[in-house]
Amino acid sequence: MVVLQSSDGKSFTVERGVATQSVLIKNLLEDIGESDEPIPLPNVTAKVLEKVIEYCEYHIDDPDPIQDDLDEIPKRSDDIEPRDENFMKVDQELLFEILLAANYMDIKPLLELGCKTVANMIRNKTAQEIRTMFNIVDDFSPEEREQIKKENEWAEDH
Repeated sequence: MVVLQSSDGKSFTVERGVATQSVLIKNLLEDIGESDEPIPLPNVTAKVLEKVIEYCEYHIDDPDPIQDDLDEIPKRSDDIEPRDENFMKVDQELLFEILLAANYMDIKPLLELGCKTVANMIRNKTAQEIRTMFNIVDDFSPEEREQIKKENEWAEDH
């Protein structure tokens, strides 16, 4: 068993196989060996760590992601398992905190799931709809907006 400690001091005891889905924790455990000391995760709150652990427990038997030339192939965002799609139905703040935690803890499948979820959220949306969705302020001047439009004409649907 491995004890993980969130940034707000809450401890979670998980199976080693659950914890080692995180490359960060896997490498740390290889470096320090067996220890009863909790592993601090200063960038992950208890609420987020709980979701990350839930994901890792469900996917404990998944094969390790393959690192090869397939990483160069464009990824699809419409191939999310229904269970994972349901798992990612959280408020926007928690979604982005999960993404940050997956990146920090180096859990590639969870990071990809989060990115696919965000990609699906913005699919077929206009720039203004995306700005509204994510509370992004459009601070371009009309001249800057025109310049960007001109530079990116090739991307417009005709």
